[in-house]
Order: sequence, then C-alpha cells, then structure tokens
Amino acid sequence: MTGSGATGEPVPQSPPDRLPIAELGSADPAAATFAAQRASHWDRVATDWGSRRRGGATYQRRLRAAYRFVVPRGARVLELGCGTGDLLAALEPAAGVGVDFSAAMIELARNVHPHLRFVHADAHRVAEVLRGEQFDAIVLSDLLNDVWDVQTILEQVVALAHRGTRVILNSYSRLWQLPLGLMRRLGLARPVLEQSWLTVADLRNLLELSGLRLVRHTQEVLLPLPVPLLEGLCNRVLVRFSPLHYLAISNLVVARPAPRPVEDALVSVIVPARNEAGNVEAIFTRTPEMGAGTELIFVEGHSSDDTFGAIEREIAANPHRRARVLRQAGEGKGDAVRLGFEQARGDVLMILDADLTVPPEDLPRFYEVVRSGHGEMVNGVRLVYPMESRAMRFANLLGNKAFSYAFSWLLGQPIKDTLCGTKVLRRDDYARLAANRSYFGDFDPFGDFDLLFGAAKMALDIVEVPIRYRERTYGRTNIQRWRHGLLLLRMCVFAAARIKLV
Repeated sequence: MTGSGATGEPVPQSPPDRLPIAELGSADPAAATFAAQRASHWDRVATDWGSRRRGGATYQRRLRAAYRFVVPRGARVLELGCGTGDLLAALEPAAGVGVDFSAAMIELARNVHPHLRFVHADAHRVAEVLRGEQFDAIVLSDLLNDVWDVQTILEQVVALAHRGTRVILNSYSRLWQLPLGLMRRLGLARPVLEQSWLTVADLRNLLELSGLRLVRHTQEVLLPLPVPLLEGLCNRVLVRFSPLHYLAISNLVVARPAPRPVEDALVSVIVPARNEAGNVEAIFTRTPEMGAGTELIFVEGHSSDDTFGAIEREIAANPHRRARVLRQAGEGKGDAVRLGFEQARGDVLMILDADLTVPPEDLPRFYEVVRSGHGEMVNGVRLVYPMESRAMRFANLLGNKAFSYAFSWLLGQPIKDTLCGTKVLRRDDYARLAANRSYFGDFDPFGDFDLLFGAAKMALDIVEVPIRYRERTYGRTNIQRWRHGLLLLRMCVFAAARIKLV
C-alpha cells in the first residue's frame, strides 16, 4: 500500500502485518498514567463489545451520515481513536488508516474490516508513526473529550495534512453531561472515564493554536433514541433551527490547515459575453496582468450584436495578451462558465462579467486571497459599499439581501451576496467540485450556485471580497428579476434538501 505526499508522489507505507506501534504515554508521569488507564478501559470495553454494541446505535448512525456528507467517497482518510473502525469503513476510503491506543480495539477492527489498515499507537505521537504520509480527510470522532492534551494531538494532525485536507471532529456538548451519564448507567451509551467538556469556542481556540482554521460547525443529534419518524424529524430537521440546535448532543467541526502562501500562478479570467460588443475593448485594456500571467477566455453566447467579431478584432489588436474566444454551444451563463473553466490553462480560475459592473481593476484583490491561502473560494460582494445610482434596482437589492441570509444559513458560512458574478478558486479545487457535480445535478443556469453549493459540500473556506458595483455603460442586463427570483427560491428549497437537512 502506498500513500500520497504533498507533491503527489507515492510514499511507501509499512505492510499491514508489520505495522509500527508507538510507545504509549509521554515523559510526563501523569500523562503516562492517564494513557495507561484509558487504554486499559477501552481494552475492557472491547472484550465486552458484542453485548454493548447496540448502545448508542442511533447516535453513531447519525454521526456516520454527517461525516459521509463531508468526506467524499474514495478519499485517503485517517481516523484517530478509530475503535473498531466502523466509521472509517462507512466513509468508503480509497485508503483508510485507523489509529487507536487500545490493542484490543485494533484487533477487533482488523478482524471486522480487513481491507483497511489499523495501527496500534497513541494519537499524541501519530505523526512520528505515520511519518511522510498525508491524508485528504482526518477524522477525530468523540476523541478530544477523552485525551490528555488536545493541542498536541491537533499539532500531530497538521503534520499529516496537505493544503486541501479537511479535519473533521465532533465532541460532546456540555449540556449533555448529566443525561449522557444517566444513559451510560442504563447501558444506552458506551461507558467512558472522566471527560473534558469542550465548547465550540474552546475548539476554535485550540485549532488556531495548533495551526488549523475552523471552516464551519454544525450541531448533530437531538434525539439519540430509535423512535420511528420522530428520530428523523429531530436529527435531520429540528436540530438545524434555533434555539433547538443548542440542545444537540454533539458539535461537529470542519477545519483546514491555516493559510499557506503559494507561488504565483497563471490566472485564467473567464468572460461570459452575450450582447456585450461595446465592452470588449475595455476588458482588454482594463484587466490587469496577475500572478505568473493572465489569460482572457471569452465565451460568446449567441449574441444578436457583433460581440464575437469585436472579440476577434481585439485579440488581433492585442497580440501581447493571452486571449482566446470560444463559441458557446449550450445556453446560460453557467454553461459558459463551465466551458471556459474546462478550456482554461491557469491554476487560478476567475469569472468576470462582460458588463463590467465589477471593475476588472479589482481582480488582483481576489487573486491575492487565493495566493495567500486566506480563502479557497472567493466571492465578490456588491452590498457593502454604496452603489452607483442605477447599478441595481431597489427590489433587486432587497431580494439580494434576503437571499444572503437564506444562503448563509443553508451553506453554514457567511454569504452576503449570492449573485455577484465574480468568483475565484484554484483549478484543483474546481476539478474536485466538478467531479462531484452529480450530487446536485445540472440545475443552475447562472453558474453561481453550482460553485457555491459545490464549495459548501466540499467544506471549502469561502471568503468574500467587497467591491464597488458600477452602472452598465453598454447594453442591457440579461437578468429577469421576477422569473429568476422564483428560480432562486426553488434553489433555496433544493439546497435545503441536499445540503442542510441531510
């Protein structure tokens, strides 16, 4: 079995029958005693696993669904505190590695899931054991409440992560401290030793101290008992609404490695253009060179004016600019954006609306967010600065503000402007998004929601850049506010079913 390092090159791994075992504990005698007690406790639980297996089944089933939503099938997955490996197996990894300091649990896991790799080691030293390996997803389910030093473990996680790794963890809510104690006495939950009770604020602080950045968090499991109909209603729907979400058993957090600047890259600016002949020259003169160079890719969409001819003439008149024009076979901006991204050569992909209501001069700000690593999906915001008088009708402004609240709730990250045409992301992130597009289907004529929904599904860190929105100087808008407003409402319902209420 081989793994993949930061450069994508294979990294040798130990064969399954000769896995390294780290020394448990640490130089601190109290920590060593703590680790030994914990390992002994979970060894005893493992010997009695068959009779206790049903305890907490509803809770575990719901957590598996939450993790499967974030972790794509076929990823390289590491689980720390894996127990018998049931969650790891449920994620259907291309390569799965489970780590636990209970030798009895590891033995059970190897017997139940022989296709996965299991390592007997202390999570406080896992980077030493798995040196040179990196993972797409690192899972810590109900682990951090039960460890000696949370920060040390998270620092170990960072050493095993690449730029795109998602770290997913869940921990018990303090509100459930007494109810869970009662459930354990009744045999409805697994027995544990004394726990740490971490709030989301505690977790955010520890993540930041360890070199990780919280992307989003949700509350999971309102009803941990197998009550038909009511179980699904509580755990998929009611738990998503305030104030009921405060009563959930578990806080689930998705994090990523802290921003890491990268080298300058070639930038591809995709310009969907329909009936925009009068704006083409300005696009050439006003779009700046960025990074290692900038290419302009125009996607002309069945114009009734001379847009295609205007683009061809400007390409000929500006031989110093990397520029191409494509004829769109399909319809709609979303189709044009997908064609442009498919043909782009750059490592950073941008969308620039040909109406120039978003100034091309602002594009370097978007590029810098991606280059610096401070954001993975960059969305323009038109609703911060005052607009020019005729840039947006009042009804459109109200609609945009309403949808911003709805989509922030739906996506789990602040989204102030859903329909600003300028969006930026890296090519490798877009490739993963496109590969998993079937989850949503071809539903979006604009292209904005295809990217926003896909980014939310992948738990990309969405960052917004305010811009000053301008009036059109040529042509008329292609947006039909009432028809497209109804379409947005349908998309909200669609997103709720596919993203929020899963």
